[in-house]
Amino acid sequence: MRVLVVEDDAGLGEVVVETLRKENFAVDLAKNGEDGRHLGSTEQYDAVVLDLGLPKVDGVTVLQSWRDEERTFPVLILTARDAWADKVAGFKAGADDYLTKPFRVQELVMRLRALIRRSSGQVAARIVCGPLSFDAQLGQFELDGLPLRLTAFEWRVLSALMLRKNTVVERRDLINRVYEYDADADSNSLEVIIGRLRRKIGSDMIQTVRGRGYQLGRVPG
Repeated sequence: MRVLVVEDDAGLGEVVVETLRKENFAVDLAKNGEDGRHLGSTEQYDAVVLDLGLPKVDGVTVLQSWRDEERTFPVLILTARDAWADKVAGFKAGADDYLTKPFRVQELVMRLRALIRRSSGQVAARIVCGPLSFDAQLGQFELDGLPLRLTAFEWRVLSALMLRKNTVVERRDLINRVYEYDADADSNSLEVIIGRLRRKIGSDMIQTVRGRGYQLGRVPG
């Protein structure tokens, strides 16, 4: 899972980024509205955390611009503005959730997980595929009822596949959800991660769909 954080407070931005990375998310940070708008328009994200009071371009304008471009990723507004009018403006611009400062970082993590799960079409917090289960609200995997230990990269790939189980996930889509903006990403490194996952959860759990990508679960036919 990959998240964009648009926050001009350097200290707070680093705390949010560090927390999300500890929870295995790939995270990009933009420190002003102009950079945030550009990243949201050109990169692929599972969710965005957006401040309202940003330099260069304000958060509501940034959000409106994304929605005008039909960018559909869920957006959580994180701001010190708690007036009703500000909340209305945020939701009218296309926000999916609104959290005011000060806040608990773990609440932010839980809200983001819920937004990503629902935007992927999953209603229940617990997703099951054969012997594998994923608590999408806690971010925890189990195999045959036992905790599954994964690296951050393995977790990102497997969560992307699990949220779209029984559906082919394009190779480029997976790469975009695993690596951060300035990372040196390629399909070979993705193959390595897929290979490690197959050794951990079973070689028949992740199917290669030639010329397209990967699918968690059996491919019909």
